[in-house]
Amino acid sequence: MEPAEHILTLDCPESPGIVAAVSRFLLDHGSDIIDNHQFGDRRDGHFFMRVRFAAPGGEDTTELLRREFTAVAAPFAMRWHLEPVGTRRRVLIMVSRYDHCLNDLLFRTRSGDLPIDVVAVVSNHRDHEALVTWHGIPFFHVPVTAATKPEAEARLLGIVDSFDVELVVLARYMQVLSDDLCTRLPGRMINIHHSFLPSFKGAKPYHQAHERGVKLVGATAHYVTADLDEGPIIAQEVIDVDHSHTPEDLAAIGRDAESAALARAVRWHCEGRVFVQGRRTVILR
Repeated sequence: MEPAEHILTLDCPESPGIVAAVSRFLLDHGSDIIDNHQFGDRRDGHFFMRVRFAAPGGEDTTELLRREFTAVAAPFAMRWHLEPVGTRRRVLIMVSRYDHCLNDLLFRTRSGDLPIDVVAVVSNHRDHEALVTWHGIPFFHVPVTAATKPEAEARLLGIVDSFDVELVVLARYMQVLSDDLCTRLPGRMINIHHSFLPSFKGAKPYHQAHERGVKLVGATAHYVTADLDEGPIIAQEVIDVDHSHTPEDLAAIGRDAESAALARAVRWHCEGRVFVQGRRTVILR
């Protein structure tokens, strides 16, 4: 019987013996460590670990490991997660009229580049309904106005529940989510925005950037919180530009940066590489 590969992620207050306890547990279960990343944050006194290992056994191996690891985790007050390698996350994408991030995520999913299944797409416009339908994915048009926002968000939560969604990705969804919705899905929503914020707020940020003569175009992917565009940062992308680039050039380069940063953030989240610690993240690559 082929060994079953698993990923174990954990974090806890830093103390002696954590690595030894985890290693002993894996050894006692006949497991072979394939890859291990860890980080001890001396400033905060917190420890993070992600280990990939191969364990002997059949279909019941995962549940057995989970049951028995609880005894290892308890003395260290660990937050932990253990699952088979190759587990795919159920993702819902939200989009408005800009389609570059949506297209990129759908392509990466279809080609097997991302470990996700896009189970639904929600939009406040119908612009991309044909594209989403071509991919064989359910499309939901949920228009939003100031007056209908509570009803629209209630419908969104209904879709999240009915499709058993694990992660919501805002792929240039141009609506501000309510504080209530943000608190209902903590650590389960990722947003992308250009890194000019807060310097270039409002309409046409790339035109504003051109007028200021920026030398870098960037994008930031972060978790969604009630603090608008201030959630823990997961991934960032920057691209050099110069005086020869027009506002349209900057916008095109910005689209590349946004797509790359968002795809990286989704990948790291779904591979269990992201740990949220307060207002920041630790990424074990």
